[in-house]
Order: sequence, then structure tokens, then C-alpha cells
Amino acid sequence: MYDMESRFRQIRKVMVYVLFLNLAVSFAKIAYGFYTNVLSMQSDGFHSLFDGVSNIVGLIGIQIAAKPPDKEHPYGHRKFETLASIMIAVILAVVAFEIVHSAFDRFGNGNHPEVTAISFAVMLVTMLVNYSVTTYESKKGRQLNSEVLLADSAHTRSDIYVSLSVIAGLIAIRLGYPIIDPAVSILIAFVILHAGAEIIFHSISILIDESQIDPEKISEVVCNVEGVIDCHNIRTRGPPGNVYVDLHVEVDPNMSTYKSHTISHIVQYRIKESFDGIADVLVHIEPAHTRSI
Repeated sequence: MYDMESRFRQIRKVMVYVLFLNLAVSFAKIAYGFYTNVLSMQSDGFHSLFDGVSNIVGLIGIQIAAKPPDKEHPYGHRKFETLASIMIAVILAVVAFEIVHSAFDRFGNGNHPEVTAISFAVMLVTMLVNYSVTTYESKKGRQLNSEVLLADSAHTRSDIYVSLSVIAGLIAIRLGYPIIDPAVSILIAFVILHAGAEIIFHSISILIDESQIDPEKISEVVCNVEGVIDCHNIRTRGPPGNVYVDLHVEVDPNMSTYKSHTISHIVQYRIKESFDGIADVLVHIEPAHTRSI
């Protein structure tokens, strides 16, 4: 388990490391793409460049999210990390539309891109870098329950498929079919849009406080606590790793305040022990048979 300060520090470390790798990959593809006039390689390069831009956005979001709770934000600033994920998706959409625009400009203009052995070498090396980045970032994202790392790793994973399509396009160009170049660029744009849509849907579910844990599973844990007669109105919200739980727990109407308070603390402990990423548990104690909905 990581404390919040350690968690954010490690997320920042991962994102800085990934940022430099993404910039190196993007500059290699963009530079050689322009040199050989291969639009699909340029597009893939700009896709990787905006990976770097999204890393910067993510770093800003993490910096804000790391702030402790204050008077205006008693639940903390964690959702800024989720907002950063949405910004990454928006950036992806902008890149996709620009690629499509460039591809349609290329159709029928008579440009003949040049494909060399270095073109294939650049794509293969950058694919290996992207595979290393997405594996590392995804692993850390799961360990640290970070939406922004998982979102960025999904984005980088799409780079691998994009690069494969670029290599297929390079082969087609060498075989005398230059029209494949802008066609592959449009395919890249749709891959980018798909990655952005997945990020947005996941982030929205967090922002609208979608339930994070099955109430039946929580009820099973709570009802096994000695002194608890029943529980209901179980609600959960928040991003993975920072989930808030509140519920109503029924006890014997004749139970003393002290004992019911003790049961409340036991319920909180059992829930935190049974489920990962619980930030806080609010227990409403009430006498059995007199519940209010």
C-alpha cells in the first residue's frame, strides 16, 4: 500500500520518464517522415508527440491532485487527475482531425513518398520503445490505481498498432501504391479517436460518481460483524484507489451509544480490510425496524 504523497510522487516519476521517451520517439518519426515525404510516418510522429503533450497535461493534473484536502475541497483534489485524463482525450481528438485533414489534402496531389531501409528501422525501433513504455506505464498504473497512467498507457498502446499500419503502408508504397500512405493516415486517425473515446467514457463514470463496488459484497462483509442486524442504503463513489463508502447499519434499539459507536468503527475497519482503495467509510447507525428511506 502507498500513502497518498508517495503515490503522487511515483506517478510523477513515471510520467517524466515516459515524457522523454515519447519525445524521442516522436522526433525520430516526424523528422524522417518529413525527409522522405511519408505522410503516415509524419502522422504517427505527431501522434507520439501529443503523447508527450498529454504527459505534460497529466503532470499538471497530478500536481494539483496531490494537494491535501482544504476548506473549499474537503474531499481532496483527486478528481483533477480524472480531468487531466479527459484533457488527454481531447488532445487526441484534435490530433485525429488534423491527420484526416492532411490525408484528404494528399489524395490526388501526385506526391510520391520515398521509402528506404532506414524508414523501416525507425518504425521498428520506435515500436519497441512504445511497447516498453506501455508495459511499464500500465503496470505502474495498476499498482498505483492511477487513471492518468492507465489512460496514457492505453494511448501509447495504440501507438503500437498505428506503427504496424505505417509499416504496412511503407511496404505498399515500395510496391508502387503511394495512395496507401494517406489511407493509412486516416486509419491512424480512427485508432486515435477510439483511444480517446475509451478514456472519456471511463473518466465520465468517475466524475458522475458511478458506483464502484457491488453493494451486495459490502453488505455481506458488514452483516458478518457481531452486533449488526442489517445494513442498507450502501453507496460508493470516487476513482479507483480513492473510493468513498457510506451506508446505514441497523443495530439493537436498546444498544448503548458507546457499543453502537464501537460497532461503527469495526464496520469501517472491516470494509477497508476487505476492499482495496477505500479512502473513507461513513457509517450511519440506526435502530433496527425503524429505518427511514
